[in-house]
Amino acid sequence: MSHRLSLYILCLLATLLFPGNALIAASPEEKLKELGIELPIPAKSIANYVGATRMGNVVFMSGHIPRKADGSLVVGKIGADLSVEDGYDAARLCGVGLLATLKAEIGDLSKVKRVLKVFGMVNATDSFTGHSQVINGCSDLLVEIFGEKGRHARAASGFSSLPLGSAVEVEMIVQVEPQ
Repeated sequence: MSHRLSLYILCLLATLLFPGNALIAASPEEKLKELGIELPIPAKSIANYVGATRMGNVVFMSGHIPRKADGSLVVGKIGADLSVEDGYDAARLCGVGLLATLKAEIGDLSKVKRVLKVFGMVNATDSFTGHSQVINGCSDLLVEIFGEKGRHARAASGFSSLPLGSAVEVEMIVQVEPQ
């Protein structure tokens, strides 16, 4: 018996004996379901721009603000109205919105080859310095969903205000499978 066939049989047996084991990675859709995350219908642009633009196998995502399941926004200033934890949760909501827009653009999140770059903007007080801890909310979500493919280059910056008073805004660049 060839080495490749032996390995295949071993993996098949492990799958049958231990369903859900780490030998077979869950798809991004399965990961979302495991986390209890339902992707919303992507928000419509409020101005003359689109949520995503594709050039070849790279998708450039517009900035997304934190929308709760009921459609309301997380607003306020981190370091004054909101805590780092509130900001983390808001950045995670931005990530959920980004994933919804990405799925609408490419059809299936399994087509993601790599999250290349995340740029996080934090509505913060002048003295606030924990911007990276806030944007970790989005980064952690992307790694939870895509594993190593979700690790990315990143910037996290503070701003004196953001659109509609949002606590956070995040944009993203993703490499996907060719069309």
